[in-house]
Amino acid sequence: MVEREAPAGDVDDVDAVTRAVLTASRLLVAVSARSLAAVEERVTLPQFRMLMVLSTRGATKLVVLAELLQVAPSTAMRMVDRLITAGLADRQINPGNRRETLLTLTEEGHRTVEDVTSRRRAEISEIVERLAPGERAALIKALTALNEAGGEPPAHDLELHPLGWTDASTQRGD
Repeated sequence: MVEREAPAGDVDDVDAVTRAVLTASRLLVAVSARSLAAVEERVTLPQFRMLMVLSTRGATKLVVLAELLQVAPSTAMRMVDRLITAGLADRQINPGNRRETLLTLTEEGHRTVEDVTSRRRAEISEIVERLAPGERAALIKALTALNEAGGEPPAHDLELHPLGWTDASTQRGD
């Protein structure tokens, strides 16, 4: 493994850091796209976002789901209808309020999320394995700082806001 160092003077250069992050984001978007490739005929990226929210939150009301995804309730309803047709989600009566409908994942929906996440994790692991141990430690430190600066919760805290999509009130600090 070859140790790579940043060119001198680039460490404090906001433009150089921004370029490096943009390059890394292209890599991660490509990894994400490849991880979705096996299900792309059944699930679009916005639908997969919905599956992720349902996977982490469990049974959720449509209005809450729409807020979390930052889409109109009518858009969320169309997405839900498509996921139900695909056998990935289901509606059920809220036992606490029979006038409300809750949206949940089916077993197939859970498997789809697990499969995509597993493929994504495996490819990222392969990339990270190519780094020297010191580079891995530096990457953890840098990405942790970047996530904190961007307000992204650690992976184990993603139950409320998976994939960084939060509702507008969270962004405003309400």
